[in-house]
Amino acid sequence: MFDSIKEWLGFSGQGAHSHAGHGHDHGGHGKHGHTHGVIDPSLTSSGRGVWAIKWSFIILAITAALQLGVVILSDSVALLADTIHNIGDATTAIPLWVAFVLARRRPSARFNYGLGRVEDMAGILIVLIILFSAIVAGYEAIDRFVHPHSIQLLEWVAVAGVIGFIGNEAVAIFRIRVGREMNSAALIADGYHARTDGLTSLAVVIGAAGVWAGFPLADPIIGLLITVTIFGIVWQSAKAVVTRSLDGVDPEFAQEIHHAAGHVKGIDKIVDVKARWLGHKLHADVTIAVDDKLTVAEATSIAADLQNELHEHLPPLGTVTVQFDRTGEAKTPTTGHGHHAPKPFQVVSPLATGLLGIVDTPDGERMRLTVTRHTEGLRAVVTIKRPNKTLETLPLIVSADDHHVLQSEAAPAEPHEFEATLSLEGPGGKFESHPFAMKEPAGHHH
Repeated sequence: MFDSIKEWLGFSGQGAHSHAGHGHDHGGHGKHGHTHGVIDPSLTSSGRGVWAIKWSFIILAITAALQLGVVILSDSVALLADTIHNIGDATTAIPLWVAFVLARRRPSARFNYGLGRVEDMAGILIVLIILFSAIVAGYEAIDRFVHPHSIQLLEWVAVAGVIGFIGNEAVAIFRIRVGREMNSAALIADGYHARTDGLTSLAVVIGAAGVWAGFPLADPIIGLLITVTIFGIVWQSAKAVVTRSLDGVDPEFAQEIHHAAGHVKGIDKIVDVKARWLGHKLHADVTIAVDDKLTVAEATSIAADLQNELHEHLPPLGTVTVQFDRTGEAKTPTTGHGHHAPKPFQVVSPLATGLLGIVDTPDGERMRLTVTRHTEGLRAVVTIKRPNKTLETLPLIVSADDHHVLQSEAAPAEPHEFEATLSLEGPGGKFESHPFAMKEPAGHHH
């Protein structure tokens, strides 16, 4: 009985994504942060996802409207900041609907690719609106420090804080339950974010209690703390919106394209990969190398197989253009491997999935493991067997900038043609050993 109640409320650890769990399964959707102005494409791939976002918007809009009424009557800056926070959460749905309406229009002579870019413009506008609102909330909180005065209707302020908590908790339960039904990690993560926002609303109750206890500065202090939280969200959202508007994509997409190509017979090499977002669809240009003795029909068949494989691996993928390399030379792949680096090793195991290879960095060549999925606390070591029977050990350290990247602090010794073992260790003493070999490209000598 108790377990059923926990499951209904969304506290069970089951589902595609659980904060209580240790796994990170990104499934090609990239990182999902608490941002406004960018909708995860996985949520728009079905009517169920759109329905969940629509009702989340309605619940949060009603919550913010009720709080706004109390803000006007009470003049509480803490409640004002929390109301702005909830309005920001509700307006996340706006670029989705704008993009859906305009993206349905057919490409025209003027807009050859349609109007998918309108979402980027809407996202930037929303970030600016939330930034302006945060500045207003911060100004009001600081002004209350300089010119303190008592707030009215303390009981109603506390009730409004509870309403904010209930509204966010309702959205959390709703998003988590629907997310588990859809197996959507993005929607489940949004549910946990809403649950955290509900705790922020309870801070308003604490501020009202502080004022009631004879500490009038409790209200502006809580207001200032919530404002800082909003500024943090503005920063995360701005990075996501600007990155997408500048055609930035998560490197995991390029890795997934390389992985999908490995399932297609006849492809000698992925020469180049480029991808960008147009609204909620990913558009990719892939250049492949095939045997130049193939007929046009055979090469076209390979390209069609690759397109089908890519659509299966990447649900957000819209159009993909496959070109054939006519230069006879390997261009630098988008995964960052150097001009003479061996072909990377594909890692697929219960502990991690990703690519292991030698990359060029500003500090020189390094051994790097880039994962799309991994367990918490993953440790990795590469042990290279040299011809003189010596062992070269390269521990891979988690990058401070991206926990999906594990990289050696020293360069692997030349030559870059060797047999080696990748050792992975996870929580609970789980250990895996993956033998692999690297060969330098033809024509490269030391």
